[in-house]
Amino acid sequence: MSPAHSRHGRVLVVDDNRDAADSLAMVLQVLGYETGIAYDGAQALEVARRFLPEVVVLDINMPVMDGYQVARVLRQSSAEPRTVLVALTARTTPEDECAARDAGFDIHLAKPAGPEQVDRVLAQALEEARQQA
Repeated sequence: MSPAHSRHGRVLVVDDNRDAADSLAMVLQVLGYETGIAYDGAQALEVARRFLPEVVVLDINMPVMDGYQVARVLRQSSAEPRTVLVALTARTTPEDECAARDAGFDIHLAKPAGPEQVDRVLAQALEEARQQA
């Protein structure tokens, strides 16, 4: 494994597309991350309380409770203020990026994002969060 993989962490993957969530979680596990999975906003909040992720990779377009709402609740209630929120979404306009930032996201990634790109972003985000600790 490359040196970037020495920065493993706990990552919660949230997407209402079960195949997408499961696939990303499997890739992250292979890369050495500990993963949790949620398939909707309410489940994401519940899993986050138990799992205490360092990073949450969160889809925006979800029914009932979208990613913006989930991000706001996580920011308000997070026991760990350094939790990195990553929007992984098909919403890619500058307005979408601004809305994500306003909701509390740290990083905005466009779908589809390849495993190497996600790994690079997660490793950098975890490193920065740990340096701020």
